[in-house]
Amino acid sequence: MSFKVKYDNISTALMTIYQRLYHYFGPRHWWPAETPFEVIVGAILTQNVTWKNVEKAINNLKTAELLTPEALYTADPSVIETHIRPAGFYRTKAKKLKAFVHHIWEKYDGSLTNMFSQPLKNLRKELLSIYGIGPETADAILCYAGNYPIMVMDAYTLRVFSRLGLLSPKANYEEMQQLFMDNLPHDHYIFNEYHALIDALANKICRKNKPHCNLCPLNDLCAWAKEEKENKKAEKEA
Repeated sequence: MSFKVKYDNISTALMTIYQRLYHYFGPRHWWPAETPFEVIVGAILTQNVTWKNVEKAINNLKTAELLTPEALYTADPSVIETHIRPAGFYRTKAKKLKAFVHHIWEKYDGSLTNMFSQPLKNLRKELLSIYGIGPETADAILCYAGNYPIMVMDAYTLRVFSRLGLLSPKANYEEMQQLFMDNLPHDHYIFNEYHALIDALANKICRKNKPHCNLCPLNDLCAWAKEEKENKKAEKEA
């Protein structure tokens, strides 16, 4: 089922979904961090691991007084590896952290303020050139640490919005992001909250297996839920 068949206006539909999720879950206050640099470290460490393990690694870095650009820049990689071990893939992630801090130290004298003074388009391209920084991580850094008006995409976004009939299940990152960037006001707060609300829905209700459709605030809008309901009805009548 295509988006145009189900909805008359894409922008209105996206805002309706946002408002329902916001009313259901409330503000998410994401990203949980004390400083922009902590957000960046978390965005790199959370790749392929649950957030609770990232929190352990970040707490280790805090305790060791390594959660600053200068401290990570001068730290030996083996020391970083020891502290971020709970986040998994610790050798690779230590290299990614070192690559990032090396970049900001060499180009911006270690100043995130200077880095975040760059235009969004230019800085995004720059971040993507750093080892270990892909589109999702770059956009998380831009949105949650730099307060730029850009929305982060992830597997949860694809799951929820393909079930709603708004995206193809095979949509790539750019196609997903275009849906939101082309049809929502470029407001940092909306993009920040929307991504966090989608993740809350996918974690708690719109699960990959056995989703709780009866609890979902988007149930009446969902093409997938409607199809599942009709399939169960047909099974009973068979």
